[in-house]
Amino acid sequence: MTDKLLKDLFDQKVQVLNLGLDSMAAALEQQGTVVERLDWQPPRKIMPNLMWTKDGISIDDANREACKRIVDSGAVLVGMGLARDMIPGMRADLILHAGPPVTWERMCGPTRGAIMGALIYEGLARDEKEAEALASSGDLQFEPCHHHQTVGPMAGIVSASMPVFIMENAAFGVRSYATLNEGLGKVLRYGAMGEEVYARLHWMRDVLYPTLARALDALPHGIDIKSLIAQALHMGDECHNRNRAGTSLFLRAISPTLVRTQRAAEDTARVIEFINGNDHFFLNLSMAAGKATLLAAEGVAGSTVLTTMARNGTDFGIRLASMPGEWFTAPAGEVKGLYLPGFSEKDANPDIGDSTVTETAGFGGFAMAAAPAITQFVGGSPEMALHTTLEMYEITQTEHRDFTIPALGFRGTPLGIDVRRVMESGILPQINTGIAHRLPGIGMVGAGILRAPQTCFEEAFTAFQKNFCEEKEKNT
Repeated sequence: MTDKLLKDLFDQKVQVLNLGLDSMAAALEQQGTVVERLDWQPPRKIMPNLMWTKDGISIDDANREACKRIVDSGAVLVGMGLARDMIPGMRADLILHAGPPVTWERMCGPTRGAIMGALIYEGLARDEKEAEALASSGDLQFEPCHHHQTVGPMAGIVSASMPVFIMENAAFGVRSYATLNEGLGKVLRYGAMGEEVYARLHWMRDVLYPTLARALDALPHGIDIKSLIAQALHMGDECHNRNRAGTSLFLRAISPTLVRTQRAAEDTARVIEFINGNDHFFLNLSMAAGKATLLAAEGVAGSTVLTTMARNGTDFGIRLASMPGEWFTAPAGEVKGLYLPGFSEKDANPDIGDSTVTETAGFGGFAMAAAPAITQFVGGSPEMALHTTLEMYEITQTEHRDFTIPALGFRGTPLGIDVRRVMESGILPQINTGIAHRLPGIGMVGAGILRAPQTCFEEAFTAFQKNFCEEKEKNT
């Protein structure tokens, strides 16, 4: 312990140093004891040092290749369309959801609520009772957004007639998709239902979508969303739960063409007002951009870098670049954060959403040092935001070339979550996120911070070791 730390503790009249368990510190604090909490955990067991696959591939080289592909990728918004026409494999009886695969029986409240709301929005059910009966009938299919090159925030529900953004990574010939952001509060993606929810979704489909689509069609080169993310990181966003700068930059980029291609001045004005009044509008764009870049790394043999990290409110799942078709899951975690008036932790659903695609792609919670003001939304302190980013360098392969953090001397953001480093260090990815009510139909109740669960990383590490590093026994 340094002399400076001892002096600081003495000046604060600290009576107890607490190592590790927060519950012990909380009990002492309730008794009036001054406690200094130190983030510490016992040393982890020694893990196998995986350096080469059984086929002679250098795992470090494979990880460098995966990260190079992510960095070299582009993410340009080239247009829009309806989900049934744009998303590969989409059809009328298919509903996409966030996170790893999950059945109706295991779905959490907000996912169920969002599916039921989507069925009413689509005109497939007249009310919640009919929607629940149809959803549980077996006549519909539910699949992860990630299985269709798509991402969705929170419940992440995508149905056939929902408009979607089309994000192109021309460098690798891939596209990704995401719905339009409704805003915060009582919205479908948080599992809310009701006439105001459906009215907003119909306006987004009938007015917002065609207005934006016409403007994008008039832009020969689209809008470079990756470039906007890089700029937003320099303006106080981390492009997951803080998107004020990103939304402003997007509106600035598209507004002239919105005006030139407008058919009804009032509709155009309402579109501009809607985007301007929804600081989270850029979130779905940043998520689609992250997905487009990560798709380029899928299939890199011998890589232990994550290309997917997602939650459905029941399970938390990850996938590796070398095994893009296999999910490794653990129970979704409990979020600690700030709650809207009238709500508390007892109302909260476990962690949910595909928005962790941002952390996986090298921004979001991993870039919190660029966005200290995010702590006013999710909790914590500016010092914690800085510490989070510095800690995430310990579990990532490299630093992003194009996404940089001014407060760290324009150091690149942490990129390439390496399962090996997570297991060796015991450091789990930190995520900031919204919080949905655990019951269907209510919506957003807060926002907060949590760590990814350890179990899924253990399973991924074991599976990688078995599939790529161990010689199979020969039959005698």
